[in-house]
Amino acid sequence: MSDVFVSYARPDEPQAERVAEGLRSAGYRVWRDDELPAHRAYGEVIEERLKSAQAVIVLWSADAAKSQWVRAEADAARELGTLVQATLDGTIPPLPFNQIQSADLSGWRGDGESPGWRKLQASVAALAAPGQRPGSPQKSRASSRAVSVCVLPFANMSGDPEQEYFSDGISEDITTDLSKISALEVIARNTAFTFKGQSVNVCDVARALDVSHVLEGSVRKAGNRVRITAQLIDGRTGGHVWAERYDRDLDDIFAIQDEISKAIVAALKLKLLPEEKKAIEQRGTVSAEAYNFFLMARQQWGTGNHGDRRREERIIRLCQCALEIDPNYARAWALLATAQSSLRYGFGVPGDEGVEAAERALSLDPDIAEAYCPIVRQLIEQRRYAEAEAQLEKALALDPDSWEVNKEGLRLHIRQRHFREAAEHQEKCVACMETDFYGWWTLMSCRRAIGESEAADRAARAALDQAQAVLSENPNNGAALSVAAHALAHLGDEEGARELIGRGLRVDPGNLNMRYNFGSALAVALNQPDEAFTHLEAALAKASGTLIRWVEIDPDVDSLRDDPRFQAMLAEAKARSAPKRGEPADA
Repeated sequence: MSDVFVSYARPDEPQAERVAEGLRSAGYRVWRDDELPAHRAYGEVIEERLKSAQAVIVLWSADAAKSQWVRAEADAARELGTLVQATLDGTIPPLPFNQIQSADLSGWRGDGESPGWRKLQASVAALAAPGQRPGSPQKSRASSRAVSVCVLPFANMSGDPEQEYFSDGISEDITTDLSKISALEVIARNTAFTFKGQSVNVCDVARALDVSHVLEGSVRKAGNRVRITAQLIDGRTGGHVWAERYDRDLDDIFAIQDEISKAIVAALKLKLLPEEKKAIEQRGTVSAEAYNFFLMARQQWGTGNHGDRRREERIIRLCQCALEIDPNYARAWALLATAQSSLRYGFGVPGDEGVEAAERALSLDPDIAEAYCPIVRQLIEQRRYAEAEAQLEKALALDPDSWEVNKEGLRLHIRQRHFREAAEHQEKCVACMETDFYGWWTLMSCRRAIGESEAADRAARAALDQAQAVLSENPNNGAALSVAAHALAHLGDEEGARELIGRGLRVDPGNLNMRYNFGSALAVALNQPDEAFTHLEAALAKASGTLIRWVEIDPDVDSLRDDPRFQAMLAEAKARSAPKRGEPADA
């Protein structure tokens, strides 16, 4: 029987054939309905093949969304737990399938490096083992160490979705702890979290990521009690190498994490160096309550709507709660500083720029790379670029792959219109946080500005894919709406872009960043300057100095710079935001 079943609408047959051939070249046995035998009933064969397939790929399009056959096949796969979705033309899957993530294959022509194709392959690999035919190519990550592990997101067993932050936080911190062990290679958190919420075969995950072991587990938090189960599994055999259950008071959470990390080291027969043991045991706080507040704040930073200032306000409140309990919690100071900087410069809110909190974090722990970011940001805003570069280098020396640090590197270079250097930093950002739709959108803009059209298209498809994933969970996320609209416009889907622009104006008309992004999309991708000005003027009428300075260097509005309307609009905004004598400069 086949590993993979492909479901599609008849007009999409050329794309379905490309998908099938791409998977066959990776070693999978693929079936689609061009192989129907002449002597058997259509429905009987379809049902048989659906039930026997390890993965069912449903290729959504405008035609597929109208097909009763495709919907029925998708529903059957969803019930079987084998559904993998992809969109061929940007069409959002119909209800209830729009609640499940979908890979974006818009414009895909067989490129093995396309983010949408990589995402689809990763999902298939998690469900289906490639048929071992003679000569089948084997996927390999060329692991640099003999022992490697992927920490799958621990399942939240609390019965309360709002406790998800805690199980995610435990998974992330165990990943961080294991990453400190030099003899062990650990798959990045963001790669591991692509399997979140999926029912996966551990051996398939190990094969897909080319790791020797997989750690999985669950967390149940109730009141002041926590139960954590963890099991380390041999990726080749599926056998348990080590397993344990911890039933403790919440105050013991750090001890549990230490025990898990050390037990894994022992089970894998690795040597833990003294400095690595010390690094693992360094939690930054001894208070489980402060840690709990920090995990809440960190989840907001990673998953909240960054076009909404309320995200930053929530992070600040949660970090302040943590710091009231433990004033020496360096990681909470660093995250507080980051949120304060974003609130000040991203939204023009008068007040703290985050520098004081950042310096406090560094005085407590000089190895927190992200604590340098508010300092770099302040120097960028003051146009002290050489000094900003020096501080950025310190942060990069501590953590060259940090999302936050490379984001400041992007900002530093893009402010100077060094778009190629900015793109290099942004490539690192999206590599360590593939779900960062705003990052993919910025990368699209930079690549487009330097004339790299194919790279810009790939970034646009990734931005659309990730933004649509967010919109499936929160259809009113203004940042995701603006990025998805801009990506669709860039890829030539004007109708889809306009539909999202209309939705954004209905649900979040006061989101200035969203309005500006709509305007820039209309200017650069759809060549509609008059309509673009409607949105740009609405945004700049209330914009902070940060947005105004962005307009000054944004390549997406370069086509408007010689228009007298643009020049007058920008001059008026700059005059309005200019500080009065004796007042501090606007952000």
